[in-house]
Amino acid sequence: MIDKATLDRAVSAGILDAAQRTALLEMAAGDGHSSSRHSAQPGTEAGVLSVDDQMRLVGGGNDIFVTVGIVLLFSGALFALQAVLPRDSMMLAALLAGGSWIVAEIVTRQKRMRLSSTLLALVFSASILTLLIDFVGTQFSLPGAINAFSLLALKDDALPIGLILAGGLIAASAVYFMRFKVPVLAAIVAISATGFAFLIAMLVYYEQMASGSIAAPAPDQLAQVVSSALTIPLVCGFAVFAVAVILDLRDRERQTVWSDCAFWLHVVSAPLLVHPLFILATGQDVLAGRIEPGMGASILLGLMISAFVLVALAIDRRSLLAPTLAYFGSVGIYYLINGAANTTGIPPFALILLTIGAIVILFGAGWQRIRRLIIRPLLPTSVLERLPPIKA
Repeated sequence: MIDKATLDRAVSAGILDAAQRTALLEMAAGDGHSSSRHSAQPGTEAGVLSVDDQMRLVGGGNDIFVTVGIVLLFSGALFALQAVLPRDSMMLAALLAGGSWIVAEIVTRQKRMRLSSTLLALVFSASILTLLIDFVGTQFSLPGAINAFSLLALKDDALPIGLILAGGLIAASAVYFMRFKVPVLAAIVAISATGFAFLIAMLVYYEQMASGSIAAPAPDQLAQVVSSALTIPLVCGFAVFAVAVILDLRDRERQTVWSDCAFWLHVVSAPLLVHPLFILATGQDVLAGRIEPGMGASILLGLMISAFVLVALAIDRRSLLAPTLAYFGSVGIYYLINGAANTTGIPPFALILLTIGAIVILFGAGWQRIRRLIIRPLLPTSVLERLPPIKA
């Protein structure tokens, strides 16, 4: 009997489509009505195999068991190689990258273990990034740790260094993905591209100051300058979100690896969108630790939360909503702890936290029912037919 993992691979390879996979599973289960269910309209419950924003991350107890083994294996390999090789040897990262690829040939390519495959992909990406950093350090003689400010000090070398780091990691992730189809690599690519775009923006601003076209900011203007620079993550967040939505629309029933890639892209896009929008909407100086919004800012926050909730419901992605609520919740807790001594009434952020807590509990208990009650009457049929099906 062909197992579900084999059918998933067949769908990913284009041998079967999602409806054929569902029909085969129903036939294997002895369901005599499989043919009638197969002919059901998309959007009905019978046509929806994967609902509630499923993310196929853990494949079972054996997958967790193998993941523990991978952690032990690579931890031991790391300590052993550090004892044998010089501390600045590029061979260490290369061996770890090669080792993760070899193990993935069994764990990912043959067994399709999901959690283990995700961990191996992260080990591979971290090893490649370390290898690229070592290469850049030897080629450009960088002093100390590599960060955006040390790259700006180099000026002429900053752009090629950023291109090597971001481009190399994206290229390596693309090659690894073509071989193993691990969805988390979509997040690695998105983060790398965002970091490179932010570096370019900082270089352009630096060049404008160096040429005298704009004045250097005063110390009390630095927070405003950094807040303005958040426009780049905001634009990148919208771009990542758009790609994720396109992937979701290509796979409404969430059956292929592209749907899992969209999951990770939504996880990346949420903080890129939320933090800049929070600052623009409320004018709060989060970077300097001054968060004291009044009632007007709290109303704007409530509207922002409502907008993210509606979008998440429409595209059926709690992976977009969870980082958003976590961000607002953490900011709210920070404000309550730091402002409790100076507050006599109910702080506005207390109301935000109460709202977030209620949303999490309510949506966790009845996500599909809420989608049906809010999204179905809110959007036209032509749009609903392109969105993930609403479970009856």
